[in-house]
Amino acid sequence: MTTHTWTSIRDALASDIAQGRLQPGDKIPTEPELVERYGTGRHSVRRAISDLAKQGKLSVEQGRGTFVGSQPMLHYSIGKRTRLRRNLTAQGVDISRDLLASEVVEAPVRVCEALRLTMGDMVSHTRRIISANDIPIAFGSAFHSVDRFSGFADRRAVFGSVTETYRSYGIEDYIRAETNLHSRQARPDEAKMLRQHPDLSVTIIRAVDALPDGTPISFSEVVWAASRVKFSIEGGDHD
Repeated sequence: MTTHTWTSIRDALASDIAQGRLQPGDKIPTEPELVERYGTGRHSVRRAISDLAKQGKLSVEQGRGTFVGSQPMLHYSIGKRTRLRRNLTAQGVDISRDLLASEVVEAPVRVCEALRLTMGDMVSHTRRIISANDIPIAFGSAFHSVDRFSGFADRRAVFGSVTETYRSYGIEDYIRAETNLHSRQARPDEAKMLRQHPDLSVTIIRAVDALPDGTPISFSEVVWAASRVKFSIEGGDHD
């Protein structure tokens, strides 16, 4: 039996994908099956899969298996008026945002600074996971002043979108006042939440939304799967 190197395993799987023998969404053989097929060790198989995952050709989903990449990279434009659903659904994907947790807490220092609150003020803290075609692409937190937005999480559940929820408070328009982003390797819990390979990166975005007059109304911190979403910064308004 021929013993294959990790690069030959990688190239063989890449060829199967390119030739259509493995289709988008297909689950590839398990690690033991690949070890037996290629007459090699687990380390070589893992390295081959890791390299293909970094290229976006495979998606390693914790607890489910490894699949052929099933969707193209999404593009998210960040501008003065950034709206997630409008941004991504135009690319032909079904966007869902599921609530993970909701609580009223004392505002952390960074939230007080962003929302111009006083230490000790209370905020609504909600955590959600965002998926595109049922594949997680991001998760994170949003904070709103309880004094300004009493019962925000409950209203958000009723109205179904942030924009419509703001309208219920008499806010017809809001803008992106500040966006800060950086990338780093995913932490183990983040990789598990996003169902991605642990060696892949994430993009961290911290943002402040405000009224047109500049009054801040929300602070958010979201972890995005960098292999699934690419960002661009727009110079003008973006609806």
